[in-house]
Amino acid sequence: MKTLLLAFFSLITVSVFSQNALKPVTWHAVYVEKSATEGEIVFTATIEKKWHIYSQRPTDVGPIPTSFVITPNANFESVGKVEEKDAHEEYVAAFDAKVFVFSGEAVFKQKVKRKNKKAFTINTSLEFMCCNDAQCLPPSTLNFVVAVPETTAKK
Repeated sequence: MKTLLLAFFSLITVSVFSQNALKPVTWHAVYVEKSATEGEIVFTATIEKKWHIYSQRPTDVGPIPTSFVITPNANFESVGKVEEKDAHEEYVAAFDAKVFVFSGEAVFKQKVKRKNKKAFTINTSLEFMCCNDAQCLPPSTLNFVVAVPETTAKK
């Protein structure tokens, strides 16, 4: 009976802790039309206070840089690489080094050229790592299906 009760309370404890798992970063991905033939996928990370994520800039000191995969299909082509803005250099005690980070919010944009006017989707994924002054969470990979609506713009 004691073993059964101990097992029961252990399961409840695991369940409670897994429900309260840290998720200090929330991501969204949307398509923004710029013209009848061009647009961009905008990835936005909302980052809780005291947490940060890392730039795409490679580093040899430890943190995993944010990275993106845009899966090609017949409806579009990627133009250039994913761009980022406003990363700032900061000393991060966890790595005993200065690295480029985002705090509060991070915005990344991938330009795309449409090959037709019809609606379609773009499969994407991203990998990121987040830390605060006391800990780093393991890198996470997220998948998005970005809806590209039928174009309303005129050429």
